[in-house]
Amino acid sequence: MPELPEVETIVREIAPRLEGCRIARVELKKTDVLRQVSKPRLIKTLRGNTIEQVSRRAKHAVFRFSSGHRMIIQPRMTGSLLVYERRLTPAELKYAVLICTLTDGRKFVYRDVRRLGTIWLLDERGWIAYTGRIGPEPLEETFTPFVFADRLRGTRTAVKKAIMDQRRLAGVGNIYANEALFDARLNPATPTNKLSLEEFARLHAAIVDVLQRALASSGTTLRDYRTGTGERGKFQFKLRVYGRGGEKCVNCGKKLVETHTIDLRTTTFCPKCQR
Repeated sequence: MPELPEVETIVREIAPRLEGCRIARVELKKTDVLRQVSKPRLIKTLRGNTIEQVSRRAKHAVFRFSSGHRMIIQPRMTGSLLVYERRLTPAELKYAVLICTLTDGRKFVYRDVRRLGTIWLLDERGWIAYTGRIGPEPLEETFTPFVFADRLRGTRTAVKKAIMDQRRLAGVGNIYANEALFDARLNPATPTNKLSLEEFARLHAAIVDVLQRALASSGTTLRDYRTGTGERGKFQFKLRVYGRGGEKCVNCGKKLVETHTIDLRTTTFCPKCQR
């Protein structure tokens, strides 16, 4: 599933091509991706509306319109957000879920092969409630080690599971949780309330660092993820633990361990470096 670096990459690439543009026509090919909005209401709201801002919140792309509404798209595993300046090919149309034709003829398209993603349409009140349920953004200046420790204070769950909880911290998923915990030399199964202030500070720095490095590489493409221009990410070539179970640790040479016991997802760690 695309995490913060992937969605941020997409947003940065499509925002300059969409902001200030007016939507002339809307086609919704599939309705099973909709959440709390009907097909007629979505089309009526988008048609004739101007996209004022394209941004990101956690793992979601956020489109703010001149009407005050926000369309939230979470692409998840097989979704992509692209802007076309030409006619779409039959193959590109095959998995198109939402097609917004702009007044200049260009098309903004949300494609989703398995339709695992979601589309929300929120007014201002709905947006305030929606964003209020999500934790702080780890790449903002206000995200300090003290804010981080406060968000995780008191929880007894495994630290890996805690930092993936979007109510506590925005945008971190399985890939970057594995990588950050390795860089911070912390065992993923450690109860969060057992961490010292020094360990919190170490993990905070590791999370920020790995997200920034992944963003600089346009994210991680393991299978379906593509950037806002249709390219593959490059951070998969820099992963130190994720997807490397059974291979040698890049630091000590010991065999990396892979388990599903922490949160039923693949967790890879070094039993020596992350003792």
